[in-house]
Amino acid sequence: MSQTQRLDPETCYRAVKSRDRRFDGVFWVAVRTTGIYCRPSCPARTPAFANVGFHVSPASAQAAGYRACKRCLPDATPGSPDWDVSADVAGRAMRLISDGVVDREGVEGLAARVGYTPRHLGRVLTAELGAGPLALARAKRAQTARVLIETTDLGYADIAFAAGFSSVRQFNDTVREVYAASPTELRGRRGGVRTPGAVTMRLAVRTPFAGRALLAFLAYHLVPGVEVAGDGWYARTLDLPHGPGTVRLDIADALDEGQTAFVVARFELTDLRDTAAAVERARRLLDADCDPLAVAGHFAGDPVIGPLARTAPGLRLPGQVDGPETAIRTVIGQQVSVTGARTVTGRMVEAHGRTVETGVPGLTRLFPTSAALAEADPETLPMPRARGRALVGLAQALASGAIALDRGTDRDDVRAAMVELPGIGPWTADYVAMRVLAHPDVFLPTDIGVRNALRGLGHEPADVLARVDDWRPWRSYALMHLWNTLMPPTPTASTKGRP
Repeated sequence: MSQTQRLDPETCYRAVKSRDRRFDGVFWVAVRTTGIYCRPSCPARTPAFANVGFHVSPASAQAAGYRACKRCLPDATPGSPDWDVSADVAGRAMRLISDGVVDREGVEGLAARVGYTPRHLGRVLTAELGAGPLALARAKRAQTARVLIETTDLGYADIAFAAGFSSVRQFNDTVREVYAASPTELRGRRGGVRTPGAVTMRLAVRTPFAGRALLAFLAYHLVPGVEVAGDGWYARTLDLPHGPGTVRLDIADALDEGQTAFVVARFELTDLRDTAAAVERARRLLDADCDPLAVAGHFAGDPVIGPLARTAPGLRLPGQVDGPETAIRTVIGQQVSVTGARTVTGRMVEAHGRTVETGVPGLTRLFPTSAALAEADPETLPMPRARGRALVGLAQALASGAIALDRGTDRDDVRAAMVELPGIGPWTADYVAMRVLAHPDVFLPTDIGVRNALRGLGHEPADVLARVDDWRPWRSYALMHLWNTLMPPTPTASTKGRP
């Protein structure tokens, strides 16, 4: 049964009547009498049941001839949390579409990444999301364009290409069709000074959002030269399809339940065509599409995770901006402390990472590419020889395409391929699935941190680990709650980002 078929009209209409923000980004409501589509929480007067229909994506509503509501901005919602839970073909394809794969490689490139023919992928996406890959990519371009129009001072030609349009005319026609307004009308009268390559956007996240805990995790794992952090912010370099860039995220707590909060992201890009890719990668890092109320509700009665979830509402699963980088960092961190891993990784970045000029103090290098590390001599790496050989073997598999970590591949296939590599065990493969592929249901029972956390909470590890299946399908979040109890005090801003 498709997702379109699973949208029960009565249930959806109750959510619309109550203006329940929890359903923003899960479905969209189209009003036949006005020709517009809205998010469920739109503050406008609720239309009659006979006058509404429901869609599983903005692209589906647009394909049916509806334009976006100017009041509730239905396209500016967090993505569907179901994609990471099910990890089906539609979800994997949508992650790649958001990353700009259709704009760069076409539908054929998208289909090849998920292992389907273009025709079959089109059938799957139409059945699941109400629109084919081109329509879904068009809807994503329109949303990116609107955000850039309303939140930046970029010229319209720059916005057109930054959003992924092939021409200014296509950009103008699409904006008018989707929003029933010209780019000039959407922007209104705004002043400001434009910096070439600079883009500031607001990234939507569902609440509660434990921003400070996420920032503490990222700051604790900083790699010198690649990442820096301070009081309320985190920044890093980005290796993007058309050139290097940087992102700075202002991260704070937003604990009111059932709302949409925003994380301000400031991008400095070599090429504005990388805007969509940079935004998607920042959203991955923030776990922006998580449904924290669903996660918390699952743990509500659990004697171990329940109290932790109430203490840290909205705790996120930190993601990544580059899958191969995170996999390499995971291998480096095997059986060493976080501090030791940071030091070793910093040395490797210094030796093999590409130098970049960023204008941001502390951001001096890109993380080494898989191709660069594939050619490294394991004997020269600052780690035990066996781990060095495992790292180079993984880099070779990534560089050759034998293992793809772009979130378009099947999770089970990635895990199976990883554990076949010498020196890569289940812990590493599962950690990669959790951080790189956004798997919400990974648990690491052999992790020493898990056992230390349970003992620190007064539980016998063996007793708790015997029933971790009770935490499905959110075991990754249970793991984060346990690790969160072990986090050290956040360093001061003056010491973060330094070895």
